[in-house]
Amino acid sequence: MVLSALRGAVGFLTTLPVGQTAADWEAFADRPAAMIGVGYVLGALVALPLLLPLPDSIVGFAFVLGVGVFGGINHADGLLDVADGVATHGDPAEARAAMKDSSIGVGAVLALGVLLLGLFAVGQTLAGTDLVGLVIAAEVGAKLGMVEVLIRGTPSHEGLGSALAGNVDRWTGPIAMAGALPAVLLTVGHPAAAVAVLVGGTTGILGERWARSRLGGINGDVLGATNEVGRLAALLAGVIVWTLW
Repeated sequence: MVLSALRGAVGFLTTLPVGQTAADWEAFADRPAAMIGVGYVLGALVALPLLLPLPDSIVGFAFVLGVGVFGGINHADGLLDVADGVATHGDPAEARAAMKDSSIGVGAVLALGVLLLGLFAVGQTLAGTDLVGLVIAAEVGAKLGMVEVLIRGTPSHEGLGSALAGNVDRWTGPIAMAGALPAVLLTVGHPAAAVAVLVGGTTGILGERWARSRLGGINGDVLGATNEVGRLAALLAGVIVWTLW
């Protein structure tokens, strides 16, 4: 069942062709902490461009491309929807309505621009380094943030958020934390990886608080936005700590 849950998580969080079945999805939905394991796999794949002997700007572009190719665009779509909700004035119902609107608002355009520029800056900065461990730690931190949203949040309506949050129990948090713990050691002798994991997890806590007050609860878009914002925040924090420490 654990392998089935991991396969379901990989199928949900990446574009990797793992042959996910309905049973795998159900196993993952029953064990949402399995997404922590995906952070290690996806982080390693996303970090591959950093090892290429190419100009820094090309590596930065390849890094952005790798996030999209291996991570997919579903979660970025959630970020754009949430950004439109952020830019909307009104009550939670109006914010949720803006998120469901298929048209792209100014908030979504701005969020996408910041996301892409941020990832490019990270990739360009890390080009030619051996900081694969930092990228993996950031990805694990982003997944920990998603688990935090599920643990703390109440779904605003029936959907993806409720399907996952409904299976959270008292063991989900400890299992997720235990799974993320090795990632803090991936920059041996340096705190950058630990900072990345911490920032990624904290993003989930803050995201859930915002969703509760602004949207009346969490949903699939909030999970996707947490993944994207958590990854970028963790990467930026890790790079800054690595540079200044």
